[in-house]
Amino acid sequence: MLELKIVSPEKIEYDGDVVSVLVPGSQGQFEILNDHAPIISTLDKGTVEYGLPNGEKVQLEILGGFVEVQQNVVSLCVEVKE
Repeated sequence: MLELKIVSPEKIEYDGDVVSVLVPGSQGQFEILNDHAPIISTLDKGTVEYGLPNGEKVQLEILGGFVEVQQNVVSLCVEVKE
């Protein structure tokens, strides 16, 4: 299980448990799963998709930002597309 925190300048977009996170990295899209290696990466415009424990998939359109992964905590600081 991963802990996901998505923050935009306006508000906290999401804070809770997920099973996976798919992000639009600057070098291409990549997926973060349990026990992912620590990483910090910039994000391009695109879709962040995260899978909830109940199997539901949630999508969020972003204009860019960055992601940090450390010890099963995924932190995204993003600009959300309105």
